[in-house]
Amino acid sequence: MAGSNRLARIFLLLLPVWFVGAQNTNLRSLTASDWWEKSGFYQIYPRSFKDSNGDGIGDLNGITQKLPYLKSLGVKAFWLSPIYKSPMADFGYDISDFRDIHPEYGTMDDFKNLVKEAKKLDLKVILDFVPNHSSDEHEWFVKSENRESGYEDYYVWHDGKPGSNLEQNDPPNNWVQSFRGSAWQWSEKRRQYYLHQFHRKQPDLNYRNPKVVEEMKNVMRFWLDLGVDGFRIDAVQWLFEDDNFLDEPVSGNSQDPLMPEYLNHIYTQNLPETVDMVYQWREAMDNYKKQNGGDTRVLMTECWSDLSIIKTYFEDENKRQGSQMPFNFQLILHLDANNKKASDFKTVIDSWLNTVPDRRSPNWVLGNHDKRRVASRMGGEHMVDIMGIVQLSMPGVSVTYQGEEIGMLDTELTWAETVDPAACQTSPEVYKLYTRDPARTPFQWDATTNAGFTNHSKPWLPVSQMYKTVNVQVEESASWSHLKLYKELLKLRESDDFHNCHYQTAVLGNNVFAILRSGPVLAESDVYVTLVNLANETSTVNITSLYQQYRLRSNAKVKVLVRSVSSKRKSEEEVTPDKLSLQPYEGLVLRSSAVQLMGKVGFILVTILFFVTRR
Repeated sequence: MAGSNRLARIFLLLLPVWFVGAQNTNLRSLTASDWWEKSGFYQIYPRSFKDSNGDGIGDLNGITQKLPYLKSLGVKAFWLSPIYKSPMADFGYDISDFRDIHPEYGTMDDFKNLVKEAKKLDLKVILDFVPNHSSDEHEWFVKSENRESGYEDYYVWHDGKPGSNLEQNDPPNNWVQSFRGSAWQWSEKRRQYYLHQFHRKQPDLNYRNPKVVEEMKNVMRFWLDLGVDGFRIDAVQWLFEDDNFLDEPVSGNSQDPLMPEYLNHIYTQNLPETVDMVYQWREAMDNYKKQNGGDTRVLMTECWSDLSIIKTYFEDENKRQGSQMPFNFQLILHLDANNKKASDFKTVIDSWLNTVPDRRSPNWVLGNHDKRRVASRMGGEHMVDIMGIVQLSMPGVSVTYQGEEIGMLDTELTWAETVDPAACQTSPEVYKLYTRDPARTPFQWDATTNAGFTNHSKPWLPVSQMYKTVNVQVEESASWSHLKLYKELLKLRESDDFHNCHYQTAVLGNNVFAILRSGPVLAESDVYVTLVNLANETSTVNITSLYQQYRLRSNAKVKVLVRSVSSKRKSEEEVTPDKLSLQPYEGLVLRSSAVQLMGKVGFILVTILFFVTRR
């Protein structure tokens, strides 16, 4: 009997592998079971989401007021850009107290109430965790600068190199910060340089000091105790630096030695110790769950490096677990208005799928607070639905930056209106190349003054001039809109065929990118085909070839399930699969019902399996 059971298990394991391999080598599979693997995540930039007290700045109570909106979208979790106490030199990424709330955003009681109300709506709360640096106003840095016992090495300090200046040494090396300029700042008080890979008011913590490592783990535990469900880890690739402080080689990508792209950052980014630190954080999170129960606490890591490096954050050769979600920035880095052919989409998406290890859920990120909004980056509002349909048709985790669901575009600001330190450290001639402000302008709720974001006369950043036509209220009342499309797609993702499925990508003709998805191998299930026409011309395609690995019922029909706002088709409209015309920039999700992913040989194997298990 035991032998029969073992044989049965072998058949069950081999059958899907045999079948998929025999039919189509491009077919991939995903089985999602944990809550995060099948969820939509939503990023909130608190300063720009909703102002509740009329000071022109978004806050925690404003977010709490809008939790029903998040619930209506269909997302399962939201993550907040930093809300910690801060001098705001870099709008919250310069933290002066990792265990307190910035007064402009509210109080600790406000945060606790936000978590409580989110739990009532079954929404998970994810915080931005900023481990690479603190503010120079943090208590730790003040003590370190004063060489107080136990804090001397909390930050990265260096004497520098002797030079012509008799008052102070020269910087230790040629390292540059991400905001332009030397990464070293002289401290008159300590008579040494400290490292800051971002703003000079953001000194780098020293992760070669075990005390710092434990301090930051305790910061995580502090927020987990308050009900947080996970963390998005900021700027992971900068955590460790070479301790020999060698000069970095010139990259050849810039003529300005003060710009970050001037150097090849082999000594300041992506050191092996960085990956190990992520594994340590994962272990701390898993241990917290073991000790306290509840659902899985999630790590989402921000790293903008090559895919070969990103892959190491998932797991190591010993299957030691790292980040559940190393963010997939490929759709941001490699798709734009100049790179949006169907073949570009397939190349970029498949490169990520080839990176994600087996049994791990892929994730799909279209934008965030540091990059141009997807509509502006991709060439206009006509690409809003295209990108949303592609992102939300792929299995795995989706991450939406606030405003993408209604098609918000960048708001171009003048030099006088610019507040982003990354731009302010440049000049009026080039600031637009570096500013992140256009993607951070206030969320557009309705057509009232300042888009319903605030009743203050002047928000912290100007509201888009398009707010009267692009806002939540208008799109909720419209018969069909970007927002309603987004909700329909997230509702569709609740289907089991999204969580446990087989899928593949394809290019049809010159202009159409396709995603095919079906349910489990041995079960009858719907087959979904997503089609997006990426050209400003009509494209006619034959999609019957995509169904070759399925046994379609003779009466199976192909119908429109979801369509882009620009589409002239109707929901449930039947289409002809061998001659399907797509209008310029039209996107469709089609459904064919009741098909079976199993041929005659598969049927024979299942029959054998049935009799083996009865013995």
